[in-house]
Amino acid sequence: MARKPHRDDGNHAATIAHPEQRRDASRRARVEVSFDDQAVLGALFGQFDANLVQIENRLGVFIAARGDTISIEGTQDQVARARDVLMKLHEKLLTGEDMDAGAIDALISMSDEPTLEGIITGDAKVPPIMIRTRKKTISPRSATQADYMHLLASRELIFALGPAGTGKTYLAVAQAVSQLITGSVQRLILSRPAVEAGERLGFLPGDMKEKVDPYLRPLYDALYDCMPPEQVDRRIASGEIEIAPIAFMRGRTLADAFVILDEAQNTTKEQMKMFLTRFGQNSRMVVCGDPRQVDIPGGDKMSGLADAVERVEGLEGIGVTRFTTADVVRHPIVGRIVAAYEGDNAA
Repeated sequence: MARKPHRDDGNHAATIAHPEQRRDASRRARVEVSFDDQAVLGALFGQFDANLVQIENRLGVFIAARGDTISIEGTQDQVARARDVLMKLHEKLLTGEDMDAGAIDALISMSDEPTLEGIITGDAKVPPIMIRTRKKTISPRSATQADYMHLLASRELIFALGPAGTGKTYLAVAQAVSQLITGSVQRLILSRPAVEAGERLGFLPGDMKEKVDPYLRPLYDALYDCMPPEQVDRRIASGEIEIAPIAFMRGRTLADAFVILDEAQNTTKEQMKMFLTRFGQNSRMVVCGDPRQVDIPGGDKMSGLADAVERVEGLEGIGVTRFTTADVVRHPIVGRIVAAYEGDNAA
């Protein structure tokens, strides 16, 4: 694992060890970090040192690698952040996580969040935030994702609000898969309104599965990313995993289940009340949606998502996470596109 940074003859390296000691963040500093386990150094540096270049460009530091030692120069604050990012990146690589450019960019962004000091520096007093599934271990890529993952592990009913690309549904599915494979719940139920067909699916060709699958494809994609395809298919066939439009929830009591409602902004108030009252013993519900993307036919009905949050926020056992464009973790251009459209809406 990563050792503590070597200190040179000056005292500037010591001043970056803890944020509270940074009395002059603009003062120049230099620090060296050495790594005992060299097996992951290639992945740490990246092809042609691409990872180091990415950190240099984002944080405005100069990084030089010599064997298993990395030297970082810049302002005290920049050097501290770069050191923490490299140490966390090394830690994640040792646990077998895949760290692409997007994941590294997320580490860099999170290094500026003081509430996540324990996550970035590996403080033993702060337990790591992660979701383990059959195929991968998932860590938060923004401060809001970290808060959301805390709620997913601790609350019974969670509302996740915000734009596309922030990980609302993906993290909920990952948490559901994790609890299913550990036996915390017996079933995983994924649902969303089939708005484009007005939930009257009879006129579409094919059997019922073929009728509703196009509307539920994003949920399948998240499942296949967290579990081997053969396990997903087997659990769907056995009924452990159920994917269905919200119209199919009426009259049921969903006990011992992890239930996710996606695209919830396209439910009516009546549909949302029906869905929320399906809650059963030893169950957990996550309701995901973007309040700014309401596509309810007719356009004159209030979104059931907005109405529900207004009514139940603050009640015991209920958590609400609000994502913004700053939390978009897809390609950076997605964040810029979302911000552009939200600017129009705000006007």
